[in-house]
Amino acid sequence: METTEGSVLVPGVAAPSTVACLRSLGPRGVGTIVGSESPSTPAAVSAQCDAFVELPDPGTDVDAYGEALLAIARRPEVRTVIPVREEDVYVLSRNREAFAAEVATPWPSFETLRRVQDRLELFAAAEDAGVAAPETRSLEEWDDWSRETIVKPRYTVAAPAYLGPGTGRVDVGSTRYRSPGSPPDVEAIVRRRGHVPIVQEYVRDTREYGFFALYDHGEPLATFQHCQHRGYKYAGGPSAYRESTAIPALEDAGLALLDHLEWHGLAMVEFLRNPDTGRFELMEVNPRFWSSLPFSVRAGVDFPGLYWQLATGRKVERMPAYDVGIGGHLLRGELSYLHSVATEEYPLVDRPAFATALRDVATSIARERRFDYAVAEDPLPFAQDGWNTLQAYAGERLREYRGTDLDDVEPPAADATPGRPTASEPPQPPVDRE
Repeated sequence: METTEGSVLVPGVAAPSTVACLRSLGPRGVGTIVGSESPSTPAAVSAQCDAFVELPDPGTDVDAYGEALLAIARRPEVRTVIPVREEDVYVLSRNREAFAAEVATPWPSFETLRRVQDRLELFAAAEDAGVAAPETRSLEEWDDWSRETIVKPRYTVAAPAYLGPGTGRVDVGSTRYRSPGSPPDVEAIVRRRGHVPIVQEYVRDTREYGFFALYDHGEPLATFQHCQHRGYKYAGGPSAYRESTAIPALEDAGLALLDHLEWHGLAMVEFLRNPDTGRFELMEVNPRFWSSLPFSVRAGVDFPGLYWQLATGRKVERMPAYDVGIGGHLLRGELSYLHSVATEEYPLVDRPAFATALRDVATSIARERRFDYAVAEDPLPFAQDGWNTLQAYAGERLREYRGTDLDDVEPPAADATPGRPTASEPPQPPVDRE
């Protein structure tokens, strides 16, 4: 592979973030290597993909996945690796010293990373930083089930350093909404999820606010904000439609937390705005590129390019400006949102009328024609993503027809598989993360 800048390894995932990295770095003369457990990842067919390498599935063996990334990093042309999911940044930080011998490592130390991938540690750090957050405690410590609450995994990745040695394909579960007055079976949930999850008081706002940043050893190089108006589900989830914002209070909260952590590398800090107090309250920190990355780039902050500058020792001269008040879509996400409105029911969250939801989606697409995958000069990732979505949907319908949808199967009490719902924790569609 002949390049003028060296090469970068980008894990290939279903989210548009991988393709956004390729579209940013390829035209700069940077060689692009896509590594994935799935040859059908949309990034593999991008016009800006120079090479594809098949990797182990990190969901099955995260350690083997890390070893495979390190083997590619040892190639002489590779300058750095870009994390786009939790498993990526976990293995990069966990093995930072080994990677540092081969490539640039613009990501946090594992000690710092653990403080955000372990949600109990994250909310303790937020309290120390003076950043507002919902009341959060371990499931075993929560005793007030008269309030609206959510139960979510303590850890953002199922990995040996968090769950213990020998961790394989463990399903730590997803976010679950709990109506007041329904205490759960704590013992069953812990057994099923393979760890003790956390409980939070529920914040009644489905609009999620994202504060995005690239840091250089405690100093912010670039920041961006958006307000998510629609997620994959009407209750939230990854971004389907969002609008760029510039809210001083949101910036203050995001900077306060990342400054306190002495952050290095990428971060998305997710907030909800409490309707009772008007304060931005912390929900998550995603320490890698986010799924809506193409929109951040379209708005004016080329985070992949800035990440490359940081990795190659080039100074970022000034904080990039961006367009405020513009919107962008992931079309697959919009379809998922409409499907959610038509077919799903969440406790605590009011479901919009389908006609209203359809009108809102249609008018915003006509008004804001910026799309994450659908780009005229690089059309194949959009086509591949659409084909993957159709296959996944057909597979789900076939499993339902055969009666083998695992989300409807109650596991045996003695050796319950983590993540499967039971009568004490009724099935709910998962709310995935950005």
